[in-house]
Amino acid sequence: MKERIEDLRQSFKSEIEEIDKVRDLEALRIKYLGKKSPIQALMQDLRSCSQEERPEMGKLINTLKQEVSLEIDAHHQTLKEKELSLRLTQEKVDVTLPGRRPFLGKEHPLSQMEDEVIDILIGMGFSVQECPEIESEYYNYGGLNYPPDHPARDMQDTFYITPDILLRSHTTSIQQHMMENSTPPIRILAAGKCYRNETITARSHVFFHQIDTLYIDKGVTFADLLATKEEFYAKVFKRKIELRVRPSYFPFVEPGMEVDIKCTACGGSGCQLCKHTGWLEVAGAGMVHPNVLKAGGIDPEVYSGYAWGGGIERLFMLRHGISDIRLFTENDTRFLSQFA
Repeated sequence: MKERIEDLRQSFKSEIEEIDKVRDLEALRIKYLGKKSPIQALMQDLRSCSQEERPEMGKLINTLKQEVSLEIDAHHQTLKEKELSLRLTQEKVDVTLPGRRPFLGKEHPLSQMEDEVIDILIGMGFSVQECPEIESEYYNYGGLNYPPDHPARDMQDTFYITPDILLRSHTTSIQQHMMENSTPPIRILAAGKCYRNETITARSHVFFHQIDTLYIDKGVTFADLLATKEEFYAKVFKRKIELRVRPSYFPFVEPGMEVDIKCTACGGSGCQLCKHTGWLEVAGAGMVHPNVLKAGGIDPEVYSGYAWGGGIERLFMLRHGISDIRLFTENDTRFLSQFA
């Protein structure tokens, strides 16, 4: 057994000298000190030794076991120091080189568009106002002359939180807030998210961004509204834009109209974007309804006003020829980075 112990010692020393990686050293530890190792086998074979030989052989085996364990630990420390030294050499940094520029996030395209629209309207004399996204039924509908049985009040179109509290379906809800807390002249804009319980398609979403304007003063006319719209879209599209208006019904204006601009893609000749009509719908507008003025405590015999609003997504889509509104919310950087 002495010869076996000595042979095992020499074999171990020969193998450990060839080890130059920590992971290989761990494999060697398992080979010589594991449950199925040759050292463990020697311990099992002690039973075949005589009573006189057992103490001596047991001591020799334990000595070998300790030597193997100590040498592996020492070699492990040596290898770790070598690997660390090599790593430091490979990863050394030249502190005189300029630092790496960190990646900075960019504004979302819709935020860019909203900021641009707000800047344009501020330049045209409108002040920025905010109203809550969680609104009462009165400010969103009742104070805006919506009849009690109007379809927009239905759960199919509006996200109700309680019977009287809802997520605003349009930024037009700013109107009664302003009329209750201000006296004419009132010339304001409100922008932000709106929510409607609609099917998500390429042209509609359950939430979108809208901008609304309101102007109330003595002698405000329909001509003022049309002139403001022409100036606004000329600034948005950076060229003169031809407009047309179509009669339409909105409870809070009278008369009401839909505003179309000549297609920015085909110039009016007809294309897929404008559905071959040559025109694109961009906003709803009209003169503030007398009932809305009365609800806000303003005498419609003395004051008049106009209001109009439209989607931020629609403006951005028209300016850049985008055909699917869902692209704005998919967070695909391939799309978003085009407008950074």
